[in-house]
Amino acid sequence: MLNTEHANFPRAGFFRRLGAAVYDSMLAVAVYMVAGAVGFGIFYGLTASGLAGMNGFEHVSDALNGTPIYHGIYQLWLVLCVGTFYALFWSRGGQTLGMRAWRLKIQHPNGQNLSMVTAYARIVWSLLGIGNLWIVINDDKRALQDRMTRSEVVVLSKEANQMRNWHGA
Repeated sequence: MLNTEHANFPRAGFFRRLGAAVYDSMLAVAVYMVAGAVGFGIFYGLTASGLAGMNGFEHVSDALNGTPIYHGIYQLWLVLCVGTFYALFWSRGGQTLGMRAWRLKIQHPNGQNLSMVTAYARIVWSLLGIGNLWIVINDDKRALQDRMTRSEVVVLSKEANQMRNWHGA
């Protein structure tokens, strides 16, 4: 969705992004815990029904963590759930809850919201947040993930950050 009203806001600096990331990390931990519980429940159901073997382990959690294929699939599940949390927020309205608190929005320079594919690409290019260090050494306030996905993080005015704009309207 295109919102040209948001096309001319200033780009966010490192410390403002860091503040939003601290807020969002708490939400990401909650998503991680829920995804972990759901994933464990699914695995427990698979072992109880005999569709997944215990591989000589006595406890389900030992089988999950001690069998490389099970553990790998479980970790992939957790990463996908947390990544999807960010991608959904970024593609729907350009903001996570932490970003709303700091009046930040991710968008293309013309004000257009990111697609899901671009949002996932931002996650990969952020290199677990290390891509934000690029802001410190450059004057244009664009992180590595901004450059690689042709997007930007802007600071919205209080008016532009109102709930009516949350879904890009």
